[in-house]
Amino acid sequence: MTPARAWFRTVWFVHRALRRVSGGRFGTRTPSADRVGMLFLHTVGRKSGQPRVNGLFYLDDGPDLVAVASNAGADRDPAWWLNLRDQPDAEVELAGQRRPVRARAASAEEAQRLWPRLIAANPDFAEYRAKVTRTIPIVILQPR
Repeated sequence: MTPARAWFRTVWFVHRALRRVSGGRFGTRTPSADRVGMLFLHTVGRKSGQPRVNGLFYLDDGPDLVAVASNAGADRDPAWWLNLRDQPDAEVELAGQRRPVRARAASAEEAQRLWPRLIAANPDFAEYRAKVTRTIPIVILQPR
């Protein structure tokens, strides 16, 4: 069962604070076959124009990074994905190092290939997909 949104917000607040006070040394991790990694995505707000930072689970797919715009199972797209749709150039932060990426939605074929890997690494993704009416986008973050 998915925890309440308040729980997620509290955890993400603490996680971002840990990243800030450590200068980015803590708060990210590389993925493995049975576990998603964690990165920080730096975008620009589509309405505000202000910098935004979000922690995301991800997998490697060759040179690309793959994230899921699940919004913890909410029936609306997360703001970070809406920001990327308007401005696909962004940066990811891993272990305190930032690198430029360009975001795009995975094709249907890519999504079909990636969903089993994503669910194996984070079974919550299957629960999120089952409870929402929207199609949850898989986001490909390509190096630029």
